[in-house]
Amino acid sequence: MNLTIPLIALAVGTFALRLVGPALRSRITISPRIDRVMATSVAVVFVALIATSTLLVGKDFAGFAAPIGVTVAGILAWRKAPFVVIVIAAAATTAALRRFGIA
Repeated sequence: MNLTIPLIALAVGTFALRLVGPALRSRITISPRIDRVMATSVAVVFVALIATSTLLVGKDFAGFAAPIGVTVAGILAWRKAPFVVIVIAAAATTAALRRFGIA
């Protein structure tokens, strides 16, 4: 299947939306309800991405080490720890659990 035409169409569409967005921003008003729904939807998509990449490897369950590591990262982020500390703590937690056989 030739993907050149759909790829070009997506590129042109994305570029057009980026050009039109600032021009329409002053002309179109979004209700506060829609603005809240859009902000919430971003969080929902982000959580879904984290959940699927943490819990699944292919079509199989990834084990308990990765979700526990992500939970540690989430708690540290909630407590406003520095990013480097969050990454190192999550990686160390996951590695330690895998080392002790909790995959």
